[in-house]
Amino acid sequence: MADIKKPEQWVKPYGDTMNDGRVQVSFTLPVALDETSKEGAKRLALLMGLEEPAVVHSEDMGKGFSFYVVYGQCKHQVDLSSFQVVKPEYETLDKDAINALIAEKMGRRMVVIGACIETDAHTVGIDAIMNMKGYNGHKGLESYHEVRAINMGAQVDSEELIARAIEEKADVILVSQVVTQKNIHLDNLTKLSDLLEAEGLRDKVILVVGGPRISHELAKELGYDAGFGTKSYAEDVASFAIHEWIKRHAA
Repeated sequence: MADIKKPEQWVKPYGDTMNDGRVQVSFTLPVALDETSKEGAKRLALLMGLEEPAVVHSEDMGKGFSFYVVYGQCKHQVDLSSFQVVKPEYETLDKDAINALIAEKMGRRMVVIGACIETDAHTVGIDAIMNMKGYNGHKGLESYHEVRAINMGAQVDSEELIARAIEEKADVILVSQVVTQKNIHLDNLTKLSDLLEAEGLRDKVILVVGGPRISHELAKELGYDAGFGTKSYAEDVASFAIHEWIKRHAA
């Protein structure tokens, strides 16, 4: 049967009135703040495609840097029906349901090892998922009585993480990558995936990555089972993990 084409759904930014295209952008310029730099910020906004741009805020940042907030009108629009977003397929369960499903299907605690790997020293993301207190009212995996959560912290070498995963017989390896300058997160993530493949362990663990620049599509391209971006919580990761484990161990 041929795919049914979805009706077109064109949207553009909304500010004061519907479809007015009003947007606000901010950026830093490597020059001191003066009237010339303000005009430069305005002209950059024009080159970005914003109509009627106005510098509504500017600030001297010292040492030859300045910050700008520009308000303008975006002339572009996008058809939401023209593309599909790749995302992991699973049912998000609450904490109690996840614990019950792990107990029923695994008959033991699920072992999850988490870390910020290589040069990444930012533990906010991994702590939000792993630690008892969690984040934004969502308890972390340490609070799940059917999960053994091992948080190795920051700047963990990929080799060290893999060795610990083997030692603990981990079911899930959860990696957080926040540092993204010069796309270093891609190098770090690729290294871990390649090492697991070389050790013959890739199919034996569920490999998950999270971070502000992470999408599920990117994670799959890098050899991971799932990727989680912002506004993801412990129940999202745990729900995916137990569903993926069940799928792999189906008779």
